[in-house]
Amino acid sequence: MKVIDIIKQAEQTGKKRFSFELLPPLKGDGLDKINSAIVALLPYDPAFINVTSSREQVKYVERADGLIEKHIVRRRPGTVGVSAAIKQKYGIEVVPHLICGGQSKYDIEDALIDLDFLGIQNVLALRGDAMPGTSRFVAERDGHAHAEQLVEQIINMNNGKFIDGEPDTSHNTDFCIGVAGYPEKHVESPNYLTDLGYLKQKVDAGAEYIATQICYDADKIIAFRDKCAEININVPILPGLKPFASKTQLTVLPQTFAVDLPQELVDRVVRCKNNDDVKKVGIEWAIQMGEKLQKAGFPVLHFYTMTKTEQVQQIVKALM
Repeated sequence: MKVIDIIKQAEQTGKKRFSFELLPPLKGDGLDKINSAIVALLPYDPAFINVTSSREQVKYVERADGLIEKHIVRRRPGTVGVSAAIKQKYGIEVVPHLICGGQSKYDIEDALIDLDFLGIQNVLALRGDAMPGTSRFVAERDGHAHAEQLVEQIINMNNGKFIDGEPDTSHNTDFCIGVAGYPEKHVESPNYLTDLGYLKQKVDAGAEYIATQICYDADKIIAFRDKCAEININVPILPGLKPFASKTQLTVLPQTFAVDLPQELVDRVVRCKNNDDVKKVGIEWAIQMGEKLQKAGFPVLHFYTMTKTEQVQQIVKALM
């Protein structure tokens, strides 16, 4: 079932739905952590599960002669395989992430063909981050510089158009495409309105829904939805939530995700004696946000779990 149909069904029935994002295991690990996380979430009827995709990283290795050698490695491969394993084992719809970073359009086409063979109809199309240790995103040779171009490639495949230009009239793919949106603007955008313009380009190219970046202010997410409507971005929006879990996140989250933390949340976290107290605050804050967003009419809430579900379980249980 396509994500857009799951969202519409939730809108029509009024049933509260939740989706979850998981990380592929580190290279060399098995699926034990993934399976444990999913089993813990099954009682909450996951609408679908996103599986992230990480680009390559730089690893420096000292050689026997004392010189330093640079290696390019991928720490979390397996997005397509993990997605297929989840769908086959649990019957839950999956949304593998496709990123432009580190991949050519030919690599992306191969991944899409594999997903189609596996019966996976949903993808989240992302530009992805810059290479770790670099200051700006650089597209691969024969790759895409923007998520809009990735959306266009997927739409072309849905229409039977491949990179080599040869049409396929016997079988067309049928992918439902989601894209990312930023209630507080993307860190690289010059301003909020310009960022909304970039989002509209992705939607006009064929994206059917938007999943927001992490945000800790429900009012900003609601305002983001309203502003999207003003410029004729009329696709469903899934608010992205991640419960606060440690004091270090006061600095890590703004640095990593460019989010602006509400002062009330900061004050409450600062007053905590330890991270157990922070987790309780994180649960309470996420429940308050979720209730406000549900009341505002968002049919599905999306949780960034990092494959850690203890807090998320308590939050979803309170919101069901």
